[in-house]
This record gives sequence, structure tokens and C-alpha cells, in this order.
Amino acid sequence: MAWHGRLPGKGWYMLEFQLAEATGARHLLLRVDCGNGFDPALSVTLPLRQGKVAKRICFFPARVRAAELEIIGSGDAGTNEPDPAAGYQVSHCCLAWLAPHFARDRLCQRLANMHRNFRGQSSRAVSKALKREATEHGRSWRSVALMHYSETFHKRCPETGYAEWLAQVEVGQFPQSEDVAALAASEPPPALFTLRLRVASHTLDSAWPALRSLKSQSYPHWRLYLEVSADLLAAPSPALTRLQEAALGDKRVILQERGGGLSGQRLCTSEESADTHFVSELPPVGRLHTHALYFAAKAIAQNSGLQLLYTDADTLNRAGGREAPLFRPAWNPDLLLVSSYVGQCCFFRRELLQRISRGFPAAKEVTIYGALLRCRELLTADDVSHIPRVLYHQKVIPVADQQLLESAEKNALKHYLADAGIQTELEGWQSTEVQGTPSARLRWAIPKPEPMVSLLVPTRDGVDILRQCVDSILQKTEYPNYEILILDNQSRCSETLVYFQEVQRDSRVRVYQWNHSFNYSAINNFGATLARGSVLGLINNDIEVITPGWLCEMVAHACREEIGCVGAKLYYGNDTVQHGGVILGIGGTAGHSHKYARRDAAGYMGRLQVVQNLSAVTGACLVLRKSVFEQVGGLNEADLAIAYNDVDLCLKVREAGYRNLWTPYAELYHHESVSRGADDTTAKRRRAQREADYMRRRWGDQLDTDPAYNPNLTLIHEDFSLA
Repeated sequence: MAWHGRLPGKGWYMLEFQLAEATGARHLLLRVDCGNGFDPALSVTLPLRQGKVAKRICFFPARVRAAELEIIGSGDAGTNEPDPAAGYQVSHCCLAWLAPHFARDRLCQRLANMHRNFRGQSSRAVSKALKREATEHGRSWRSVALMHYSETFHKRCPETGYAEWLAQVEVGQFPQSEDVAALAASEPPPALFTLRLRVASHTLDSAWPALRSLKSQSYPHWRLYLEVSADLLAAPSPALTRLQEAALGDKRVILQERGGGLSGQRLCTSEESADTHFVSELPPVGRLHTHALYFAAKAIAQNSGLQLLYTDADTLNRAGGREAPLFRPAWNPDLLLVSSYVGQCCFFRRELLQRISRGFPAAKEVTIYGALLRCRELLTADDVSHIPRVLYHQKVIPVADQQLLESAEKNALKHYLADAGIQTELEGWQSTEVQGTPSARLRWAIPKPEPMVSLLVPTRDGVDILRQCVDSILQKTEYPNYEILILDNQSRCSETLVYFQEVQRDSRVRVYQWNHSFNYSAINNFGATLARGSVLGLINNDIEVITPGWLCEMVAHACREEIGCVGAKLYYGNDTVQHGGVILGIGGTAGHSHKYARRDAAGYMGRLQVVQNLSAVTGACLVLRKSVFEQVGGLNEADLAIAYNDVDLCLKVREAGYRNLWTPYAELYHHESVSRGADDTTAKRRRAQREADYMRRRWGDQLDTDPAYNPNLTLIHEDFSLA
């Protein structure tokens, strides 16, 4: 569509744009003609956000003579194809002139928050670094700054941008040949890997490529037990002959009849395998990356205490192309309990399998999930290495085999829950939208008698939003034992004061006065001292209950000894996701997982639909035991009066040895920042920057290495797109 309005002259501008309804992730493309036609070098792409005005700084080297705007659809961020849906209603669109010094400062601040080369630096330091780079390359400061600034708007969707990621990012992750040679020549070698490849008639055609991927490994210290079913040996075929020749041609490959020779259990206990360090299954449908064993051995060399290793993966399509990357989080015990997110190819230390009384990971079973589950109680995060590289490629599994795998995993979980005596009920089992990965719905038991929960609700005036919050709790909450503490921060509205009197007629509600300047941390700390409950709930006054069982779900988890903070799934009023957990590092400090996703979306790897451990959850709706809150000193009212205090609390709780957790089964609306407002003044922006700077000083590199995320995913956007 053509630009309607006054065309800008030379200089710096802020492009602002918002659609009335922007379902899914869309982009705006601005093309301009500054006298030499529509120059692609001057085009600007702007990701659009649901319910928000999207902004981007532009520079025009001359007066703009013509301009065009194009809306790009949700599935085509890498193709620039128009969305087939007809018609959009634009609610805001403008180009605002910027003073040069203001534009440069905002540009540098974004780089400090979002660009991997400048993260954590001051705006002045970023500006100096850009000047040095410009001088070194004989370019202008502006061209270098705009180049890096543009990089912070680039988005690679996992579906459409993976080929670009492979070409631009993965190629830089390959090791140098001398590094591989040095590790392979180490005496003694850091690891000897023993693998098993089980071959049946229906997997015979796939077995040869799997074996070939192992024989092509750059790290040479491995052994393979090639187990062939008796029916195949009884009726030789050219494909089997090729496998047998490969076994005879490499002394590291040991050909066995399935059921004969060494059993999977004996391989982990016998003297014949005493030199084995790590054991793995190689599924016939799988292919190892050339450097898979090298990176595994390197991780072991760097941490000799490792017990378990796993990697990222992708899928091989029918043409042999790579697609659907699975960029997994680090060790995540609660995610593992409901989903076999680790996959079917990982490496177990031999002694670990002895401890859990298992042979090869799958033993006689179809899946390794049972072995992984039995590692939950034995391993800490330090015992496990997640190697954030795509080192395993898997062919699409036939439907019948996928159903068999799902059934085996469900049975493995049932047996584990029974054997471990975990007080939870397996209530549901479903496949997610992502490569058929099944997930479980577990319902945890609430202690009897039910502990009292004190819900702390800070507020100031805004009676309509407060009434909606409190009434929804009182009317919809199934949990029987709770109190609501309304913490009033100098309300003056007469209607609000009348409501305070009325609502306290319900014995579950009390109102307390906090007659000081607004400090979210201090108000909640004050409320915690008044709480009668052994469990605290931090509740924003713009929360609205959706699911009656929300508090039952959150309290059940919060009462688990190993769990610290518990977060909920929050939506905007238009039923898009406001909070699916907190991801550290996004935007410089922290961002919200899957923000603006549809309410029914599965999320990346199905993670919007499963319970999981996260580094942090939002304080808009957060439940934890009062003893844990007090143990870590509550919220930081000195340094974090407004922002990031919830993230800081969660990180302190994690530092104290607890696991934080997010559940999708506690659903509420969050009418975000209705009461407090946005950071839209200079004073508020400076305060927000001070608090962000504190977080960077206090937590440092932890803000850039979230174990619940993956370093191959973006720290710019909140949608799990590729870095």
C-alpha cells in the first residue's frame, strides 16, 4: 500500500506501526525512494506485535520522494510473500522525526540490550565500539551502527529460517581439524563410546546409513554392537550382506545375532566392556553428525564427572534435507517427567546404568525414556551435559512405529511413577504438534490438611480492575483455604475506599495500608509479614481467574520439597499469551516465553502445553512457600522497586537449591500494567535502566545462559525463533 501522509526529508526518524488485529507474527516492510528508485538497501522490516505499537529507527539519506508499506504474513518471515488474508485495519502508523543525538542514544541502547556483541555495555561504550569498528573498516559510524541495529530486528523462524541458520550459523560451529586430531590422540582418550544398533527386517534399509554415520565419525574411539534379528540372518539379502561386510571390515563393529552373545545387561557389567566409558543406542532411523562423538568426548574431557550427555537434533525429510530443529533446554527434571524431550539418542556413563540396574539404555524396550526417568533422582544439573549443537538427525518415523514408541513411553512413565512412589496421578497423555512427541498430564497431591495460602494483592485506586481481580478469585477458586490481603498504596478514590469496606465483609479478605511511595518489592515484603498462610501468592491487581483449579495446581507444586517459585499461564484479554514463563537474557535482562502466541498454540517443542522447570516466572501470579520466601530475604526493595524483582527472587530461590516451575494448567488473564502504567517518561526510563543495570551486575552471565532455553534461539524476540 502507498504511504499516506507527508513524506519525510533527510535525517533520523522513528517508524511506528500497529495493526488493530495482528494474529500471529507478522512483519511490516517499508520501501522508500530517495531519488534513485526503491533502493533495497533503504528498505526497513519491522516485526509486528499483538496489541503493541512496533517501533524502529530509520535514516533517510535524502528527501523521500515515494514510500510503500507492505504487510508480510505469519508464515513467510523468510520469504517476503504477502499474506493471503485480505485486508488489515491499521490502528497506528507514523514516521516521527528524531533529533540526531536522541536517535543515536536509542540505537546504542538497543544494541546494548539485544545485540550479542554489545550486551551489557553502556550506550557510551557501544558508541565508542562502533566508532572503532567504523575506523578499522573505513566506513561511517552511521553505516556500521545501522548494520548492527538491523541485525537486532532479523528473525529466523524454525520452520522457514532453518536453512539460512544452517548456512550462516552452524557452519561456524564446526571444530578445526587440528583440534579433532589432538583430542583423538589424547592418552588415555577422554572417552570410549559403546553403541548398539538393533536391526530388524523393517529397519534393515535404514541401518546402513546409520552405520555409515558412525563409521564417518571424526572421533575414532568407539565400539558398535550390531545386533541383527534371527529372521534376517536366516534369509540373507544384499542389504544384510552389506552390513555384514561393514562389520567384518572394521574391528570396532561387532556383529551379533539378537538374543545371542552378550546381552544388553551384561554389556554394562562384564569384563569385556570394562573399558567402556559411555553407552548409547543408535536408532536405525538416526544419523550421527560427523563430529557428534568429538563434541561428546570434548564435553567429557572438560568435566570428568559427567554422567549423561545429550544434544540437539533435527529431522531428515524424504529428500534427505534437514528441517524441524529441536533446540532442547538443559537438564529439566520436571519437563522430563511429562515429556521425553531428550530424545532417543544420548550417552549414559556405564556406571550410571549399573546404579539404575539397566543395561543398554533401552535394554529390551523400544525407548530409552525409562532409563532417563530413573536418572531424575540421581543426577543434578552438574552431572548432565546438554551439548547445544545439532548432532543427531532422524528420519521421519512411520506412524505405526510412532504409536509403538508413544505406548512404550507411556508405560515407562507409569512404571516409574509406581516404582518411585511419587504422589501424583497420570491423568492424561497426548501427542503434541511437534514431531509426535507425547506429553503427560500429571496431577500432584495437595498436603492434608490443605495449607493456608495468603494471596498478596498490591493496589492503588483502579477499583474496577481490582474488583474484577478479587471477585474472580472469590467466585471461581476451588482451593478451600486461602486469604486475600489487599495492600493499599495510598488510594484516594472514594469508590475504591467504599469497595475496601464492602469486600472485607468476606472473612477471607483483609485490607492493609502502605503509606509510602510505590515500591512493589517493599509492599509485598510488608504483606508477607502479615500473612497467616504457610504459602504465599504474589498476585497483581490486574489478574483475572479463568480456571477454577488454578490455585490447587500451583499449591500442589509449591508444596513439593524441591520446588521453589511456581508460575502460571497468563493471557491478554484477546486470548494471546502474555506469560509462558520467563526466559533470561531476552531484551538484555529477561522476557516472556511465547509472548503473543495464540491461546491454543502448542509452542516450540510443545512447551506451552507442559509443566517444566524455568529459571524464573512472573510475579504477576507467583506462588511459593513462605519459608522459602523468607530464606532468600524476600523481594529486593532497595535495588528493584518496580521491575525485575520477581526475576531476582526466582534466581535467588534457584541459587538456594530449589527448582522453579511453570505450569500451563493454572490459567488466568493478566490485564498488564493497567494500574501502574507504562515506562513512558524520562524518569521512569532511567529507573528501569538502573534496575536492568543492577540485574546485570548481580547475575552477570546467568542472564545470557538460561538453562531452560537454548543458545541457538534468539535473545531478541520472545517467540523461540532462531538466533
